[in-house]
Amino acid sequence: MEVNKFSGKSYDEILKLALQKLNANEDEVIIYSEEKKGGLFKSSVFELTVTPLTDVVEYVKEYLSGVLSSMGLTVTYETKIRDRQIQVKMYSDDNPILIGKQGRTLSCLQVIVRNAVKVKFGATPYISLDVENYKDKQIMYLEKTAKRLAKEVAHTKVAVEMDNMNAYERLVVHNALANFKGIYTESTGEEPNRHVVIKPKDEE
Repeated sequence: MEVNKFSGKSYDEILKLALQKLNANEDEVIIYSEEKKGGLFKSSVFELTVTPLTDVVEYVKEYLSGVLSSMGLTVTYETKIRDRQIQVKMYSDDNPILIGKQGRTLSCLQVIVRNAVKVKFGATPYISLDVENYKDKQIMYLEKTAKRLAKEVAHTKVAVEMDNMNAYERLVVHNALANFKGIYTESTGEEPNRHVVIKPKDEE
């Protein structure tokens, strides 16, 4: 896939020309900028790599297809670009293998894909991979569990530590319980053992 590089003395002018050439606006691309210092009596030169998000999507599908075919999986894709974020849903003939135990294979694939995009284009947007509706179901289960535990904490006045979670899962819990009466939440511990603690509020 072609990488679009542009160079010149003014960042703003180069970006404007790049967007015109690509027929895109700034919200539809990712930009990697590198300033190369000039020598004696020479001004600096900006080099921009400007990539439409639609190109990133195509690269992600191409990259995933190569990785997953080596695992013996046939996969189709459903993609969406929303608020500068790329969402990729995968459908295979063996979803459990694609997801992995506790979603570990899916999480690893997401990290690998993000790194591959950064290496290829110099920058990466937020990229979320899912297998059918696996993540949606996981989030619903996580929210339900958090609310059940929050009720227990509010009733017993005894703090509860949840299982270790990644940053996104912890955010889901914090948001789900943000307006829950009688409790508050804190994240504690060091990665990869960081988790949410649900604590009772002191009565005023």
